[in-house]
Amino acid sequence: MNKRIFSLIAFLLTFLIISSSPAQSPERSDVPDNHKWNLAEIYPTTADWQADVDMMKSEVEKLAAFKGTLGKSAADLYTAIKTSSDLVKTLSKAWTYASNLSNENLNISENQAMMQQMGALGTKFGEVTAYMEPEILEIPKEKIDQFLNDKPELAQEFDIYIDNIQRLRKHTLSEAEETILASFGLISDVPGDVYDIFTNAEKPFQKVTISTGEEIELTPSSYTRYRTLPNRDDRAKVFDAFFNDYGRYKNTLGANLGGKVKKDWVYAKNRKYESSLHAALNANNLPVSVYTTLIEQVNNHLPTLHRALDLKKRMLGVDELRYYDLYVPLVEKVDMSFTVEQGQNAILEAIKPLGEEYVSVLQRSFNERWIDYIPTVGKRSGAYSSGGAYDVHPYILMNWTDDYESVSTLAHELGHTMHSYFSNKTQPFSKANYAIFVAEIASTVNENFLNNYMVQNAKSDEEKLYLLGSYLELLRTTIFRQTSFAEFEWEIHKRAEAGEPLTGEDMCAIYFDIVKRYYGHDQGHCVVDDYVQYEWSYIPHFLGYNYYVYQYATSLIYGTAFVEKMANTGQTAVDDYYKILKGGGSKYPAELIREAGIDPMSPEPVALTMQKMNKVMDQMEEILKKLGK
Repeated sequence: MNKRIFSLIAFLLTFLIISSSPAQSPERSDVPDNHKWNLAEIYPTTADWQADVDMMKSEVEKLAAFKGTLGKSAADLYTAIKTSSDLVKTLSKAWTYASNLSNENLNISENQAMMQQMGALGTKFGEVTAYMEPEILEIPKEKIDQFLNDKPELAQEFDIYIDNIQRLRKHTLSEAEETILASFGLISDVPGDVYDIFTNAEKPFQKVTISTGEEIELTPSSYTRYRTLPNRDDRAKVFDAFFNDYGRYKNTLGANLGGKVKKDWVYAKNRKYESSLHAALNANNLPVSVYTTLIEQVNNHLPTLHRALDLKKRMLGVDELRYYDLYVPLVEKVDMSFTVEQGQNAILEAIKPLGEEYVSVLQRSFNERWIDYIPTVGKRSGAYSSGGAYDVHPYILMNWTDDYESVSTLAHELGHTMHSYFSNKTQPFSKANYAIFVAEIASTVNENFLNNYMVQNAKSDEEKLYLLGSYLELLRTTIFRQTSFAEFEWEIHKRAEAGEPLTGEDMCAIYFDIVKRYYGHDQGHCVVDDYVQYEWSYIPHFLGYNYYVYQYATSLIYGTAFVEKMANTGQTAVDDYYKILKGGGSKYPAELIREAGIDPMSPEPVALTMQKMNKVMDQMEEILKKLGK
């Protein structure tokens, strides 16, 4: 179960939202207990934690004794996997404790030493159990089926784990071939490393002088700040200088990205996949139609994006919307202040449609100190939810700043927490860990309910317009922008797989055509300037991931669609939604979503989400009319 532990470790850190903590932070000792999590429910003391770690250091070595026995009988296979799984459960619990404790104050070296112990133990576990999955793969399918029939516990707890190994049989090579392919791991990350070093360090950064007389330097991080400058001429300068600068290196950056795309195809082809897309989606047993349906349906609904762009043009008061206007806030931020308790109450009211049990568990999370709220000296920035303490409860790290963003972030993380809570409660440990493809659905559902509640209870038209405008921008940037990235990624992979040329010039042409189509350049909805053709070379996701960005769009689409379905059909849709919350990893993600009432391969989820997007714009236009704007 070596893959299990490393995917679990990554999973524990998946739901991290990076943000900055205030410059002046209190000491942890100054924070009241009800605003701090209680890690003693995992381990009363660090000595108790160390006892478990020492036990695992000894027990993990014993897993080697099962080597060569897995195919002998159903009982032998079950004993080996169960023993390994139980150790993983303890390792997950210990890892969660050490990670949370170290994140309280990253300056405490003793806590960092605990994390080093966990890292070493995880590596040791992976080494000792490396034989398991190859050995399970060697067991003939007919024999596996007989084992599952002979040993009900094996099927009940580990059928998905075993199937995940067995279904990859035709994509698994001989031991010698696997060894050769694995050796290429030494160079597989080179394109990403080259990109990071070049774009963040060695590439010269352009400087421009803005209307205030200030000379600004355009680094990848500063660009995200300066692209929202209030002066249009300043924004035009920033975009022109920033992207034309990338354009000067389009051939170098194109060759680098092209190398990464070809690497994806080499791995996929040698593993006997039809394409890199098939290989990427097969990790979660997703059909390619999930990806193609997303792109097709989002393209079908481009008129909704164009309506949003026309509304933005109206609200910004410009005669012609240009690409450099897209990041300017649609509505001026309204001062909305929330204490922790006020934020808790807003969320409890907002999620009442999900039922009494959901509300009562959330109340428990507040009362029983599952959440660490306050930014303190040395505390990790951002926010995350961790459900790794299977027999205890999930934990949330926050950095509360008394604003609406804090409330929204807490609602988001509580979505993950409730997903983990119900999955852990309903599923055996071996099936509690859910896939990334469904992970963001629960968080998005919570955010949707919170936004709906806040809009309904807004204190003024300006506050309502701010909430609606922020939500509209979320839909626009996540669904349409990320899908346009996904379409570009698909197009360049298809070209490489067909053996066609793929230069920086080619990438510019492909990207430019997609962006102009999405943003309605030819119809006058948004002018896409020539330098936008170079924007692909600024997006690091294309180098660091393989077919990943589409999940940002699908998660928001499915989450929004579920909330719309609940609003339209009531309790039946709410009950169906719990099939995701309680499903964990008991089924493959597409099957879970389908059983919860939405077919991810159908037009329905995008249609429901676009229905919501148009309703938001209807409300905004009503308010604008009322305000005489």
